[in-house]
Amino acid sequence: MTKRIAFLLLALLLPLAANAAQPPDSRPLVAGIDYVEIPDGTPYQPLKGKIEVVEVFAYWCHHCADFQPKVDAWKAKLPANVRFTYVPAAFDSNDPFARAYFAADMAGALNKTHHALFNAIHVEETLPRNASIDQIAAFYGKLGLDAAKMKASMQGFVVGAKLVKAKDFAIRSGLEGTPTLIINGKYRVTGRNYDEQLRVASQLIAMLRGKR
Repeated sequence: MTKRIAFLLLALLLPLAANAAQPPDSRPLVAGIDYVEIPDGTPYQPLKGKIEVVEVFAYWCHHCADFQPKVDAWKAKLPANVRFTYVPAAFDSNDPFARAYFAADMAGALNKTHHALFNAIHVEETLPRNASIDQIAAFYGKLGLDAAKMKASMQGFVVGAKLVKAKDFAIRSGLEGTPTLIINGKYRVTGRNYDEQLRVASQLIAMLRGKR
């Protein structure tokens, strides 16, 4: 009798153990919980055969600073047909940090500036969260960039136009906060924490790749 009871218990527990052992990426996505489908959503840039992942972020946002190391590890493993793009939250056309991002991008200097700005604001606290263009330009100078040229770029027409585009994208995507991941301009990820957001993004990417 004892052996029979043990066998029945094992038979009951094995399916539970199998379900518990399933990797989290296998859980089906639920619209409205894991992501929101954006009505008439369009990508930030033409797809050109790629799947687009946009992270809308802000340098002054401590959540974005916390998210950055996870994003670094995650995007390093993305397939070749996935394009990852940062878009600064630019609701204020005079936002110095949003202007600083685009100026650095145009200068091909994001590898020097992107992580350095997060670090200066949130770790070293050498830059205030409401830093001025002059303060950021001076900081860029310490990174080896031409401070005067970077300031002129931040204040220029081209960067201003990029801010308008970023603002329009955030509005039509229904941005509610930062950081936010948006896939192909069509799906806004709403995972409950950083790991959930990346899980959902990975599954949406897999879904889109499977349709091709």
